[in-house]
Amino acid sequence: MPELPEVEVVRRGLERWVTGRTVAEVQVLHPRAVRRHLAGGEDFAVRLQGHRVGAARRRGKYLWLPLEDTAASVLGHLGMSGQLLVQPETAPDEKHLRIRVRFDDALGTELRFVDQRTFGGLSLHDNAADGLPDVIAHIARDPLDPLFDDDAFCAALRLRRTTVKRALLDQSLISGVGNIYADEALWRARLHYDRPTATLTRPRATELLGHARDVMNAALAVGGTSFDSLYVNVNGESGYFERSLDAYGREDEPCRRCGTAMRRRPWMNRSSYFCPRCQRPPAPRSPR
Repeated sequence: MPELPEVEVVRRGLERWVTGRTVAEVQVLHPRAVRRHLAGGEDFAVRLQGHRVGAARRRGKYLWLPLEDTAASVLGHLGMSGQLLVQPETAPDEKHLRIRVRFDDALGTELRFVDQRTFGGLSLHDNAADGLPDVIAHIARDPLDPLFDDDAFCAALRLRRTTVKRALLDQSLISGVGNIYADEALWRARLHYDRPTATLTRPRATELLGHARDVMNAALAVGGTSFDSLYVNVNGESGYFERSLDAYGREDEPCRRCGTAMRRRPWMNRSSYFCPRCQRPPAPRSPR
C-alpha cells in the first residue's frame, strides 16, 4: 500500500497541474472505482461537473481535492495499484483507466484514475469543520504535519498496551506510517517490532519518532518508493527510495550496520524485516 511519501508526491503533482481548474466532464469507466461513493457513478460525475478544484490536501495516506464553491471534497484512495495521472487529452487510454476528468480550459490535459486491481477509487464527501472529508475526520496528524504534537504522541505511545510496530501503524495515533517505513524507522532506532510500547522511555520514543520523520523525508526527496512501476507521480515517473531501503525487502542480505543476515517474519498478514543482532527481540514475559 502507498504510504505518506508516495501520497505526498502525488499531492504535489495535483497541486501543480489540477488546482484552480474547473471540471467540465467526468467519465466513470468502471463502477468499482466509485464504490465508496454510495450514490453511484452517474451521481459522482454530475456532482463534480462545473466545480472549481481547490488546493490538493493530504493527511497521512489520505488525499483529497476540495471543491472550492462547495462544502465537499473528492477523496482519493490509491489502494494497491491506483494512480492519479495528468495526461494529454490526446494520449491513448491506459489499459486500466477507470475514471477520466476533463477540464474547462485550453491546457489540453486531463486527470485520469488508473487502477489495475480496482482496490482504490474516488468518492465525494462532505467536509468536517476542519476541512477534512468527514469519513477521515478521525485520522491523526502525520509526522510531517507542522501541527503534529511530538510530546502528545510520545506520551500516548507509552500509554498504549501494545507493541511498537502496531502502534506506528495505528492511524488514530499517528498517520502516514505503513509497513515499509515502520520497518525502516525501527531498524534505524534499533528496536524490535514486538517491543512493548510501555517499555519505551521518553527519549527512546522521541528518537523513534525522529527516525520515522527522517526516513519519510528521505523517501519524499527521491519521489517515494515504487514497486512494479506502482505509486508513480502524476507524470507517471517512479520514485527511487527502494534503492535506499535498509530493512524492508532485504531478507538474507547483510545488515548495513553490522553485517548480520536480515530476517523476515510473518506479521499481521504482512512481513516484518529486521536485524536479529541490532534489533533483539524482547525477553519473554515470565508467567504470573
